[in-house]
Amino acid sequence: MTEYRLEKDSMGELNVPVTALYAAQTQRAVENFPISGLTMPPAFIKTVALIKKIAAEVNIALGELDEQRGNAIMAAADQIIAGQHTNQFPIDVFQTGSATSTNMNVNEVIATLASKIAQLPVDPNDHVNRGQSSNDVIPTAIHVSAALECQRCLLPGLQHLAAVIETKALSVNHITKTGRTHLMDAMPIRLSQELGAWGLQIRNGIARIQSTLPRVYKLAQGGTAVGTGINAHPEFAVKFAENLAKETGLAFTPNDSFFESLATQDAMVELSGQMKVIAVSLMKIANDLRWMNSGPLAGLGEIELTALQPGSSIMPGKVNPVIPEATAMVAAQVIGNDATITIAGQSGSFQLNVMLPVIAYNILQSIELLGNVSHLLAGKAIAGFTVRENNLNQALAKNPILVTALNPIIGYAKAAEIAKAAYKQGRPIIDVAAEMTALSRAELERLLDPAQLTQGAASS
Repeated sequence: MTEYRLEKDSMGELNVPVTALYAAQTQRAVENFPISGLTMPPAFIKTVALIKKIAAEVNIALGELDEQRGNAIMAAADQIIAGQHTNQFPIDVFQTGSATSTNMNVNEVIATLASKIAQLPVDPNDHVNRGQSSNDVIPTAIHVSAALECQRCLLPGLQHLAAVIETKALSVNHITKTGRTHLMDAMPIRLSQELGAWGLQIRNGIARIQSTLPRVYKLAQGGTAVGTGINAHPEFAVKFAENLAKETGLAFTPNDSFFESLATQDAMVELSGQMKVIAVSLMKIANDLRWMNSGPLAGLGEIELTALQPGSSIMPGKVNPVIPEATAMVAAQVIGNDATITIAGQSGSFQLNVMLPVIAYNILQSIELLGNVSHLLAGKAIAGFTVRENNLNQALAKNPILVTALNPIIGYAKAAEIAKAAYKQGRPIIDVAAEMTALSRAELERLLDPAQLTQGAASS
């Protein structure tokens, strides 16, 4: 049976598990929000702890906090940043919209740890939360955690994926295949051209994230309750951003308007929107891979993905494109997360957005999902697929759409007649064109060479 101790806050007394490092305000939130069982992401909790560490450092320097307590707060925060005490942050994502409960949860845990370190009382409000409010800590934590996770997870994943696609494209540059529009046979392209489009999609996605990050680096810290900076030292905001930038290596600065920082989450809506574009790109790439891999006998059978696991519990020998499927599901989740973040971003009522926890949860989930699945898609699908060149060549030889190259010479109507005849008879287009035009075989071979037809202004 759980043993309890009695804790007290401004609303009165209540029981808290005796082993908990947190206190009354955290326990109230645990009891008030038994909703999903989802808790705030570890990256977010670590970032709130980082904010407490930097705040203590700045408050010591500004004479707002004594060194003994301040150093103890910093040491306690370091424990959380290092991944310790993860079970001490039990509050549901679906809580108060300001995430005051999460801010106080971190404050209380740090206060307990710091009190033991300093061997004197450290108060969660007066000391750990000195010069701060939930209303600037949580928006700051959203920005900082998103920026850090973009640098740690998302951008490396995307850069790796782009590089693998580009390397694969070079290795298949010699292969020509039937292009498709509307899922129907079209003019030929090189396989490298098809992959090159994927690579540029990912490179553009990287650029989109990088173009958004400067606004993510603008912080709310120093705005305190409503943006006026009440109870914070006049130099706190600037010194906080400077120290945080030094600690992380990222170009954090105070926002130009703390009122904008507290009342809106526009930068997160923007970042989420950019990730939605990346999700759409990944969905396209994943679906192309699934189509190209389809078969192996009754589908397109253009490529063969690496076999990773049995594909059926009843059909022996079946292998499925599991990594593209997982990628497509990630894309669907990220697109759904963006809808949530967009709606939540609209909830800036006067001086505060009141859907901050769900924004934090979804933005960090999207970053992690996209970063992780990019590595998997690169390493377990694209890098290792083999090309079934015989299948490509057979389809290409009979592709009646090659006749398009003859349009300038024989006209569209005659070319259409030849294409229909070739399709109906199941014969190579060059044989039918030799019978139905006055062009020599040598001239037709030159004009209808699939590899040559992939050259031109759009050949790269």
